[in-house]
This record gives sequence, structure tokens and C-alpha cells, in this order.
Amino acid sequence: MTTAPLSLPKICLLTLASLTAFASAQEDPCAQPSPKEMAEAAGVKLPRSPWHVANIWWDFTGKTEHFESLAMDVAIDRDVPSTYNLYIAPVGVGFINGLQFYGGLQSNINGWASKESRERIHPGKGAIFSRWSKDQKTPIGLEHVHTAGPDCLVESAGYEGEFASVRRPFAWTKGTYTYEIVKGETEKAEGDSPAKTWFHCRVTDSTGKVHPVGSIRFEGDDFTFWEKHSAFVEVYSTAKIPSSNIPKVNVTFGWPRLNGKKAPLKNASAYYPHDRGPAAPDCAWVKADGENCVVEVGPIFKRDEAKRRHPIDIKLQEQATAPK
Repeated sequence: MTTAPLSLPKICLLTLASLTAFASAQEDPCAQPSPKEMAEAAGVKLPRSPWHVANIWWDFTGKTEHFESLAMDVAIDRDVPSTYNLYIAPVGVGFINGLQFYGGLQSNINGWASKESRERIHPGKGAIFSRWSKDQKTPIGLEHVHTAGPDCLVESAGYEGEFASVRRPFAWTKGTYTYEIVKGETEKAEGDSPAKTWFHCRVTDSTGKVHPVGSIRFEGDDFTFWEKHSAFVEVYSTAKIPSSNIPKVNVTFGWPRLNGKKAPLKNASAYYPHDRGPAAPDCAWVKADGENCVVEVGPIFKRDEAKRRHPIDIKLQEQATAPK
């Protein structure tokens, strides 16, 4: 049986379609169909945003007393345009002396232009650092926030529990970064007012350039970091982009470092919220790569419920390469 040759118009159309797809991939290396289209194709429903597409948990052998610093390396395998709302949080949940904080890189930060303003602005990519009040019900004001420059944004609100936050524009792109929280100066106790300590947030890029983000004040002068750590990748909603597409991207999180040393680890695991919490459509997997955890974000699919939570078999490089 012979096959009729393609006509010239068909060849032109196919070539044009290929060139269009190639050009689109060059313009947006994260492009995928819309979440609605992918959900319909997979036969699943979309939960309300924000979407935690992947959570990573490291369980340590114990708490870290006299906490001074937390450092997390994060690598992004392609440029994520600011047409998406992507939150890469190397500090998904952190606790010192029972006080919760978090932070990371966002493709669209937003907040108040100053401590006096309540106008919300959306400058694009940046880094954020936030903490909550101890009970997450008592308001925590902007006196707990120091900005690192005039371009910083701030916020103190209660729509996700009472929190205070500093954010700073930072045009991150494909590459490797180190996100750090470092203990700073302590304000001595006065009368009924307890001692308070400032913790500074900074991001260092692969060239070694340090990008200060801002500082937040915590009650106390000597701190204990809890016995675990978390990171996540999230697709969120803003007034600027109420319904973001899900970018195709791989994000690698390194081994948590506490007080300058890799934390002694019991185990690591991944969890993909689906029916509760910050539920998300299933579109990601977390895999081990030596001592790193790689989050691969892609199309929406139906997950085997037995794999909604699973171990991540990471190993320290020294352990992985040591002779037997």
C-alpha cells in the first residue's frame, strides 16, 4: 500500500506549526496548557488556590540549640517568567522558640510600598521573609520589620494568621541561589519588655553577590531551631494574576544547613496535598539526587494515593562517595 505524498500547503502548515511551537518554547520555556485544560484531560477537579504542588520534609535527629543561621541552596533549571505566580520556598515552615517563619523566591511579590502606605504594588520577581505572632491570632506590627532598601515592600495582616513580612524586588532567573536567615543584633530587655533579636534575610547568587532582603524581629535572645524543616513549591493567586498557569520547571533543594553545618538527618519525605490544607492538582514529583531533593513540575495527572506521601532517599555526598 502506498501513501499519498503531503501536498505543499500541508507541508507549509506543519512547518509553520513546528516553528510556532519552537518560538513559543523559546519565549516561555515553562509553557503548558492551562490548568483547566490539563485537569479536564486528566479527568480531575481543580481545588481552590493557592496550590502547594509539592512539600518536602526533613526530619532531624534533634533540635538545634543556640541557633545562629539557616541556609538553603536552591537551583532553578530555567527562567520562570513573571507571567506566572510561582513561589519557591526553601523555608516552607521554620520554628525558633516556637515562633513560625518562612520565606523564599516569588515570581510576583507584592505588598505595601512603605510602612506608612497601604497601597499594594506588584513589582515582579523578588524574595520574601515573613513571621507570625506566637499564637497567630495577636496582631504583629511593622515595628518588627526592617527594610534593606527603599525598594522593599512590607505588610502586616491577618488573612493567613497574624504575620509581619518584608519583601524585596530581585530579578532571579535560571541558576543556583542560597537563601539564608542569620541572627543579628539583640535588643536588651527593659522593664516588662523581653529581649528581642533581629534576624536578617539575604539571598546569594552563583557569582557570590549578596542580595539583602530585610530583617524581622523575634522575641528572645537565645534560640532553638525545631527538629525538622520544610520546603515547598507553590502556585499562588494575586490581584495582578488571579489564576496563574502552572509553569513546567525543575527546582532542586539542597541539604539544610544549620549554624553553618549540614543538619544531622533521620529521614526525608515528600507530600502532595490534595484534599486538605493548601490542596493542589497533582502535577509534581520529588526525587532524590544525591543529597538533594528535586521537584519536577509538569502536566496534571492522577496520582496513585499510595504515593501521596513517600520517602526521599537522599544521602550526604561524603556518605555517598565513601569507599565501602
